[in-house]
Formats: sequence, C-alpha cells, structure tokens
Amino acid sequence: MVHVVLDAMGGDNAPNEIVKGAVTALNSSSEVKITLCGKEDAIKGELEGKEYPEDRLFIENADEVISTEEAPVMAIRRKKDSSIVKGMNLIKAGQADAFVSAGSSGAILVGGQLIVGRIKGVERPPLAPLIPSTTERGVSLIIDCGANVDARSSHLVQFAKMGSIYMEHVLGVKNPRVAIVNIGAEEEKGNMLVKETFPLLKNCPDINFIGSIEAREIPNGGADVIVCEAFVGNVILKMYEGVGRMMLGTIKGTLMSSLRGKIGGLIIKPLIKGVVKTFDATEYGGAPLLGLNGLVVKVHGNATEKEISNAIKQCETFKTQNISQRIADKIIIKDE
Repeated sequence: MVHVVLDAMGGDNAPNEIVKGAVTALNSSSEVKITLCGKEDAIKGELEGKEYPEDRLFIENADEVISTEEAPVMAIRRKKDSSIVKGMNLIKAGQADAFVSAGSSGAILVGGQLIVGRIKGVERPPLAPLIPSTTERGVSLIIDCGANVDARSSHLVQFAKMGSIYMEHVLGVKNPRVAIVNIGAEEEKGNMLVKETFPLLKNCPDINFIGSIEAREIPNGGADVIVCEAFVGNVILKMYEGVGRMMLGTIKGTLMSSLRGKIGGLIIKPLIKGVVKTFDATEYGGAPLLGLNGLVVKVHGNATEKEISNAIKQCETFKTQNISQRIADKIIIKDE
C-alpha cells in the first residue's frame, strides 16, 4: 500500500479542497493510505460529514504554515512545526512514500533537498510536469520547469535520463524521444548552455536523443521528453497554460455570441469537452521533484479536489514502478 502525505495547509484552497481530494482518492483506490498534515482542528472540521475509510486516513498535527512570502531557506529552518517540514520528515524517516503540496514552491524545493535529500549522484533535482501534446500518449514531459534556473550541461544530461525513466515506467512510453529546447534545429545553434549540452546528449547511450526542438514543435508532439533549464521551462509552461485558457475562452465567447453559435455549440459540446480536458492541467496531477530519496510532488497553488486526487494516483504509480530506485541505478555515481 502506498502512503501519501498531504500538506493540508498549502495553497489557495487549503484545507477544504485538499481534504476533499484526499477523500476522493481514498474512495477510488484501496491501495493508498493518506496522512493529512496540518492544523488538526481545521482538518477535522473539513472531514465532518464525509464518508471515507477511516482506517486509511491519518492526521499529523502541524501548527505552523509556511507562506509564499517567506524566504524558503529560513522558513524551512525555523518553522519545524510547519506542515511542509513535518510532512517531509515523515518521508525522510521512511514512514511514508510521497509528499504532495500546493504550498510555497520555494519551500518545497528547498525542503525536498535539505530534508528528503538527493539520491547519491544526482546533482540537481528537477521539476517535471506533463504538458499536452499530440504524442501517442497525449502528453510530453518538460524537465526542468522551475527548480534550477542556473543549470549546467551535466545537470541537463541527468534531467534527460530521469525524464526518460519517468516517461517509460510511469506513462508507458517505450524508448521515449528526448530533445533539447533550442531556437533552431541545427546543432550549431543555441546559447552556450545548449551548445555545451547537445554533444553530451548526443553521445549519451542511456537515452533516445533526437536533437533540438523549437518551441512551436512541442505541442505537435516533436518529443516525449523536453529538456531545458528551469527559466526556459517555466516560460514554456506558463505560456502553455495562458494560451490554453485564451483558446477555450475565445471558443466559448464565439459560440455564445449568436443564436446560430449557441445551437452549433450544443451540437459540438461533447467534442469541446474533450478539448477542455486536454488542456486541463488538473488531469495530469502535479510536477514531481525527481532525483530525491523519496517522492515530492508540487501541485498548482490553486489546486482543487480533482488535481489533488490525480496527484495521489500519480504517487501510486511512481511508487509501484519504483522510480526512485530506477533513477539511482541509472545515474552514474562519481568516485569520491
């Protein structure tokens, strides 16, 4: 059974949507147990009236909350009784398998490295969310999207290896295609980081490297694993989300602007629902922080019940496929 710790106090909709997501996950899977970490009275208040298997839900009281305005390193060191610190300590102690939070991104990244700890040999743990694409699975993995804005070429090579493992064993993509984000397809193009990394990826036997990928080819399924440093990855991710919302809003506005549009909208409503589902980030769970000794997953700050529940399912697959050990086996450990 997979044991997931939820930060009940993190995010814009805590603790209400976090608790609802936990209940949904428990009722949909008998293979998961959940610890809600946060203010016990608030959590119990949200659980009132809800039906769930009580033998698989636990509460870990934590009186402090780390806000998004706080300096991450200082917050992790000072707020020992916060939901993030106490939750990650459960992972470190081996009492749970995964930690999920919609709270402060900085605190989650810092806590993941300082508390949970990196797998030996991993230089930098990257955040790796799934994004919609026209690949066979309908998604691609972008790695890194926010954890390492000053990455080196050796970091990106490890990102490619970790991303390949994740796509193959969590998404079932055999021999996933790996590409590095660039401003052109030619090998000689790009900034210094891309030029240094390209030949390393090209000569890496552990991945299926197909070369450079331009941003416009990412939605078209140009690769399964999209490698970049965090600044570029975060810009791509945010642009994806913004364009998705803009397109759906434009379609809705056009259909509702006339009687003919409204009638046509009723006819194509099932198809529109499919498009909406494709661009719905909550369908894919959260972004795992790969390369740690345990699983840490960051979900959106405004995460709702659906995203929390899907993130918990994501943790189940991660654990059953033993992703952390697979990463440890793949990363070359340098001689000390």
